Amino acid sequence: MTHRPIILGIVGDSAAGKSTLTQGIAQILGKEKVTIICTDDYHRYDRQQRSKLGISALHPDCNYLDIIDQHLSLLGAGQAILKPIYNHDTGQFDPPEYIKPQQFIIVEGLLGYSTQKMRDKYDVKVFLAPPEELRTSWKIKRDTRKRGYTEDEVLEQLRKREPDSEAYIRPQRQWADVVVTFYPPSNETQQSDVALNVRLVLRPTIPHPDFSLILNPSGNHLGQAIRLELDRDMGKPVDVLQVDAHTTVEQVRELERIFCNEVPYLKSYCSLEGNEDIGKLVGTTGEILQSYPLALTQLLTTYHMLKAANVQP
Repeated sequence: MTHRPIILGIVGDSAAGKSTLTQGIAQILGKEKVTIICTDDYHRYDRQQRSKLGISALHPDCNYLDIIDQHLSLLGAGQAILKPIYNHDTGQFDPPEYIKPQQFIIVEGLLGYSTQKMRDKYDVKVFLAPPEELRTSWKIKRDTRKRGYTEDEVLEQLRKREPDSEAYIRPQRQWADVVVTFYPPSNETQQSDVALNVRLVLRPTIPHPDFSLILNPSGNHLGQAIRLELDRDMGKPVDVLQVDAHTTVEQVRELERIFCNEVPYLKSYCSLEGNEDIGKLVGTTGEILQSYPLALTQLLTTYHMLKAANVQP
């Protein structure tokens, strides 16, 4: 399908949902065809050193951005790398790992678009921008359950990191081809990890599927659960695809057919029928839940990766 690996960037703040989106896309493409790189592994200092220096992991000076760029160049050329490993459980570095690029490469992390050289390495760029209240909730749940922090420690960490989030993480939104915002419906009385709407900002930096035949501002036969709108993002005109939490599988499959019919070989990848794991989440008590907004986000991102694979020289 391709002469070189296709590289997808997924950037967002801590606990913005990067790993959930990454794992879902890898599941669709086939994990044996995907190399996943987390840029957290390129921290310059371990947790204890950061504490002594008073620097956060979000600051560019706390990361080897030049080595990330070098490794992206090597992977993009089909060459292997010796990748560092940062252990979030211990806050220290483990021995490096020998990584060979597969057909698709997903690079997820905090600072993936922070230099022009790095941005030029990606075929598709996604930025995750959940509301801060929701991200805070996700970070508390993750760090208290998986990383051994107390809730007060997580909140204090967020407070200290906020200046760096504002200065270095959120501005990277401007470089994304797709901006993904999951958010709770306004009529929900209780917050849920699965009952979330999604707002997908589709920038004209890459060609998107043509939804206009079935979706338009004047109304569509899918009802109000899925809407295509014209808007402005960071001062520039964009299309916005809105998918509500309570959309049905039939509605999502109709959009999915647009992806698959445009390029025939996509059918073996981007189909809810062909892959029942699309849009799956693990609930708070370990149960497996289904989110169609998440499924559509994963399918759309996969579409762009496969499209890039089909058109490259």
